Amino acid sequence: MMLRLARRTLLAGTASLAAAPAIAAGRALAQPSTGPHGALDLVVAARAPTTPTGLTLSGDGRMFLFMPRFDEKTVFTAGEVFPDGRVVPYPSEAANRPDPARPEATLFHVPNGVFDRTNRLWLLDAGLMASSGAPVPGAAKLVCVDPGTNRITRTIPLQSVVTETSSLNDLRVDVRPGREVAYITDQGQTGEGALIAVDLASGRAVRRLADHASTRSEEGILKIVEGRVLRKRAEDGTTSPIKGGANGIALSPDGARLYYTPLMSRRLYAVETAALLDAAQDDAAVARTVEDLGEKGLTGGLSADARDRIYLSLQEFNAIGRRDPDGTVEVLATDPRLIWPDTFWITDEGWLYLSSAQANRRPEHNGGIDRQEPPYAIFRMRIDSGPA
Repeated sequence: MMLRLARRTLLAGTASLAAAPAIAAGRALAQPSTGPHGALDLVVAARAPTTPTGLTLSGDGRMFLFMPRFDEKTVFTAGEVFPDGRVVPYPSEAANRPDPARPEATLFHVPNGVFDRTNRLWLLDAGLMASSGAPVPGAAKLVCVDPGTNRITRTIPLQSVVTETSSLNDLRVDVRPGREVAYITDQGQTGEGALIAVDLASGRAVRRLADHASTRSEEGILKIVEGRVLRKRAEDGTTSPIKGGANGIALSPDGARLYYTPLMSRRLYAVETAALLDAAQDDAAVARTVEDLGEKGLTGGLSADARDRIYLSLQEFNAIGRRDPDGTVEVLATDPRLIWPDTFWITDEGWLYLSSAQANRRPEHNGGIDRQEPPYAIFRMRIDSGPA
């Protein structure tokens, strides 16, 4: 793989966010610079209750954030963001109150959500009540919301494809003539990940590549974020390594390949979606379609554009990267406010949106001390393509 570095410091943000100094507190503001297609703009300072790992936008520009229920501070797990930074429970406050007696009807732990081509919002619910522990029986699911009425229209259970140590993480939905499918990553709580493919028409879900090297956390990986080695750090001073299996995913423009990577891995992989979906093929047959695409850095979220280029949330460098189809990787933008860049969203108008989740500042990485500094920054950058 050829690596081409083009790091740039970027625009400090829009004037409307002057009232949000916490985002840049204690850090030098980035200086203006022109990127290949535009500067990185700070769009909104979101007053989310806790770590916003997921981000999506509707066709008419409504913005939504998703905050996994890592602990009791997660008062709601899915929210809509308003221009003034308010984040309110979505689709309702009642839907965000997890109820083990009604697991199919309430939201527990939503790490991400996406809009499909028909402007339906799909929420991925991992069914967890904390960062670890078994999913609540019946709570793991896909939830479809009509943004026109703000009502849940369908729920697809995922109980059959989760395990006692599952941690469902990311979601892509592919709706086109003759195809309505979803792909999910399970990063696992012990680093043993998997991919899940769902036929949305029938609701049939299959768990794939659970024992494959491409979905597992790699041993010995050193991840440094904001100048500090990332580890689990308990209040008593003990530490343990981070484990994270299949995490970020992206779809090729034709929907034929799913790109994915473990959280703790520098490798990018691809697998044929036809194999994932074909119930007649066993895991060995699916594994034969896996391709190791090489080094891409340590990342969280991924996204692909219409030119089959993959955007990379380079968490070690507070940066946005991009991998071209020939394997070339370029660092498009860096900014000290990009603290744990996570989920991307690409609009039809050629805007790349990105959340700054601050997950490395959570208590479990800091001896029980919460070092997150709300509000949480949402950025966007002009690119020369639309979504895949």
